[in-house]
Amino acid sequence: MARRTAALVNALDPDAPDPAAVARVLRAHGEDGPLGLTQRDVDRMRVAAARLREVFAAADTDAAATALNRLLRAHTGRLRLTSHGGGTPWHPHLDRADDGPWDEWFLASSCMALTVLVWDRRRPPGAVCASPACRNVFITQGSGPERRYCSRRCATRERVAAHRARAAAAPDATA
Repeated sequence: MARRTAALVNALDPDAPDPAAVARVLRAHGEDGPLGLTQRDVDRMRVAAARLREVFAAADTDAAATALNRLLRAHTGRLRLTSHGGGTPWHPHLDRADDGPWDEWFLASSCMALTVLVWDRRRPPGAVCASPACRNVFITQGSGPERRYCSRRCATRERVAAHRARAAAAPDATA
């Protein structure tokens, strides 16, 4: 669910995301059946994505928890279990109803996933890519060095740019 959250926040970031593109992300992360996403649904999901971006941008665990608490207080229902009328195994939901709007489901389920990560790992659940040319968010995983970039591509692009800037600034050794 947390990876789905990051993928949707990224897919909903462009100025006018296409419902078909958002549906592809949902399907890639396990949603099945008819989705019926409209442009209005996607526009409302964009607002939810912007709110969730604050959690990814949090500088530390306290800031991430504060942002999540604010979202949970303002935008979710009470924790409940659902099987969607027996169609799925029982699982938790924070949205107000099984047939609620897409934006409510997205925000509530994302808050739950990110909350579990903060609780379990005791650190922010993700970050915003450090590349100035990229706005993607990503989920941090495991231990080890802190991840700064959303992908190897962004990390490599920034490393090459830094190398070229240093080379351009260095005095010519042949002079």
